[in-house]
Amino acid sequence: MNYPKKVVIGDITVRDGFQHEEIYIPLEAKLWLAEQLILAGFKHIEVTNLGNPAGMPQFKDADELMKRIRNSKKVAHLLDNVSLTCVTIREKAIERAIENRKNGFGPDRILLMVSTSESHHRKNSGLSLDDYWKMSEKYIKQARDAGLKVNGTVSTIWGCPIEGPTEMKKAIEFAKRWFDIGVNDVEHADHDGSASPDRVYKYFSMVMDEFTNPQKHIVHLHTTRGWGLANVLAALQAGMTNFESTMGGLGGQPANFVSGVPVSGTGDYYYKDSSIVGLVSTEDMVVMMDEMGIETNLDIDKILEIGKMVERIVGRKLRSESIKTGRIPKSLSGR
Repeated sequence: MNYPKKVVIGDITVRDGFQHEEIYIPLEAKLWLAEQLILAGFKHIEVTNLGNPAGMPQFKDADELMKRIRNSKKVAHLLDNVSLTCVTIREKAIERAIENRKNGFGPDRILLMVSTSESHHRKNSGLSLDDYWKMSEKYIKQARDAGLKVNGTVSTIWGCPIEGPTEMKKAIEFAKRWFDIGVNDVEHADHDGSASPDRVYKYFSMVMDEFTNPQKHIVHLHTTRGWGLANVLAALQAGMTNFESTMGGLGGQPANFVSGVPVSGTGDYYYKDSSIVGLVSTEDMVVMMDEMGIETNLDIDKILEIGKMVERIVGRKLRSESIKTGRIPKSLSGR
C-alpha cells in the first residue's frame, strides 16, 4: 500500500461537531476544548459560525468565544502557529469576520461553501449557485485584502441527501473555480456519508491529477454508514495529506431544536436517526495513523483524554472506539 508518511489533521469539533447538538454547549466548555486541542498540537481549529444566531443559537457566543481564545493565557504562546477558522456562508458573516479581525479578535481564515447539488446548495445558503459564485468573487477579494485566508468548500461530491447521485467531475470543476477566484485552499466534503472507499480513491486521484499539490486540499469525511476510516485509507492511498475530523465523530446538520426551543437550522434532518451523521472520529483516526507509522505531530494520549471529557460535555457515549480500547502497546509489559 502506498500512502504519505506525514499528514496534517485539523479538528473542527467546536464548530461542526457542536452545531448538531440539540443542547446548547456552554461557552466555557467550547473554550476549554479549543484550548486543549491546541495544547494537543492541532494547528487548525474550526471555532464557530458567524451566521445569524437566530437560526443557529449554538453560535450565539461566537464573538465572545473568539475573544476568549485570543486572550487565553493557556494558549497565547501557541496562537501564532495556529489557524482559527470561522464559517461565513453569506455576506453579513464575511463582513462580521472582517470587522472582528480589525478589532483584534477575528479569525485567521474563513470558510465559504458550495454544493454540486443545486437543491442542497440552496438549503445551505439561500442562494442559487450562480448568485453564490458572484457573491463569493466579490467578498473573497475583500476578505483577502483584510488579511484573511479563505477556504472554499465543495460538498455533495459523492451524492446528495436531497437529489441523490451527483457527478464527481463537477466537484473538480468547482474546486478549480474556487482557486480561480482566490481561495487559499479547498475542502472536499462528504457531508452526509454518501462516499464509498472506491469512489473516494477515484475522486482524490482525480484531484491529484488536476492539482498535483495535496497540501491545499482538505479531506472532510462523515461516517454515517460506518465507512469513515475506510474512506480515510482510500484518500491516503490516493495521496491526500490534509484531513479534518471531530472528537467522538460528532457533527451533522445545524440542529433545528436547541435547549428546548425549535429553531430553523437548515430545516428538517436528512435522516430518521440524526445521531449517526457525524464526521470521522479524531481519536480513532489519529490512533489508526499512528499504527500505520504516519506522523501527525499530535499528542495522541492527550487526544484520548480529551475524547473522554467531550463525552461528559455532551452527556453521552460517542462513536470513538479508541477512547474505550486505548492505544496498542508498543512494547511488552513484562507481566
